[in-house]
This record gives sequence, structure tokens and C-alpha cells, in this order.
Amino acid sequence: MIPREAVARLVEQTRPTLRAIERFLLPNACVACSRNIERETPDGLICSACRWRMKPLLGGCARCGQPEPPVGGCRVCAPWPEALRWARSAVWLGPETREVVHRLKYDGFSTLACLAADVITRNVSRPVTPDGAVLIPIPLTPDRLRRRGYNQADRIAQALGERWRTPVARHVLLRHRDAPSQTRLMAGARGSNVAGAFLALSPPAGRAPAIIIVDDVFTTGATISAAAVALSDAGWPGISAVTFARALPVEARLA
Repeated sequence: MIPREAVARLVEQTRPTLRAIERFLLPNACVACSRNIERETPDGLICSACRWRMKPLLGGCARCGQPEPPVGGCRVCAPWPEALRWARSAVWLGPETREVVHRLKYDGFSTLACLAADVITRNVSRPVTPDGAVLIPIPLTPDRLRRRGYNQADRIAQALGERWRTPVARHVLLRHRDAPSQTRLMAGARGSNVAGAFLALSPPAGRAPAIIIVDDVFTTGATISAAAVALSDAGWPGISAVTFARALPVEARLA
């Protein structure tokens, strides 16, 4: 009898190929709304209407990019560790963006990583790093990576690295504890859920490059904060982060 994990891994490995065949044989459908789209669209994946609805974050806190409240300081990045100096997200996590993330994360649409990287490149300026930089995707545990077959953050980082001409370091940050999924946790539980979940290798001798953490979605910042702590403890300087999407403020408080 074939082990269940082997079957799951085979399904994940063949899913992108099957998706490509499907999109070649059938009319193009928007991955966000399922309506037929013209093949003249830039990527043949997202219709013009859904692309227009993917709203960028404009202005806000100098550290995290969140629109600031009319009074008082930014409440999003106030509890962050000092090591995490800067973070930006390309677009808000509206219905269209949420569907894109879901398709990339669970349905094997690996080409959506290129879409995410294009949106990041258009909406987020690459941090100035005099000593150079490396992109570090938020990792999965080995067990979860085997079950899913790929890491969506790694795919976004790879595509973004090609556009920013920045190398990707996949083996610097390790996730050694398989915490429950963050998706349905309350905001206060997210920090404790990922605290201590990461380990990092020490930087090479001499001037270490700056770190740019890459992930698909920013909700409360708990995941990138925990990753930044591990990287800082290992001796990496200048840690920042970029994500494709950011949860809307109400969602960030409730989810």
C-alpha cells in the first residue's frame, strides 16, 4: 500500500502541471472571480477588475506602513522587537487578494508567486542596504513542507529576488516547531503561537548583509516578529520584512 504522505506529495508535485494543461485547453478564467478574461492581460491570471480592486497601502507609519490613528502612536508595531526595523506590504487583503493567496498557498498556482512579486515591486521600494541584502522566506517545518509540497513564501521570495536582483537565502532561517495554523487564531494568541518557533544560523564573518524577510500575508506581525528575534539572536543586523498582502485593520484585531 502506498503511504498517504507519498500520495499527497505526488499530488502536490503534479498539480502545477495539471493546472497549466487546464489553462492551456480551457478559456482563461480569473483566479479571483472565475470570470473569463482576455489572453491579452499581462499574466492571463487576474482580470482587470480584480487587479484594480487590489488596493495598495498608502502612507502611514514610517516603521510598519500601517495607516496611523488620528491620535496616539502606531499600535501595530509598538510591541515589535527592536530587531525588526521596517516592514511593508504591497496590498490590502481584500476578497480578490485573499483568493490569490489561497490559490497560491493551497491550489498549486505557482505562477501567482510571480504576480505577487510584480505587485510588491510596483508598490514597495526595496530597502536601501549599503552592505547588500538577502531575502529570507518564512519557512515551513520539514513535515509541513513534505505534506504541502512547496512553500509559498519561498516562491514569492524567488520571484522577488529576480526582480530586485537580490539573492535568496533559504537555509538561514529554520522552523523547528510546527505550531497550529495562524489562520483562525485571535490576535493575542498569534504571538505566543509562533514564539520560539524559529532558529537561525549565524551570519558569515565580516560584514553581514541586511535581511529582508518575505512572507505572503501580514496579519498582526507575530510571525515576522518571531523570525526577526531568531535572526537577531543569531547575529544578523538590519532586519526588515515585506509581504504581498496585509490584513485589513478590523481583521488584524479579530483574526
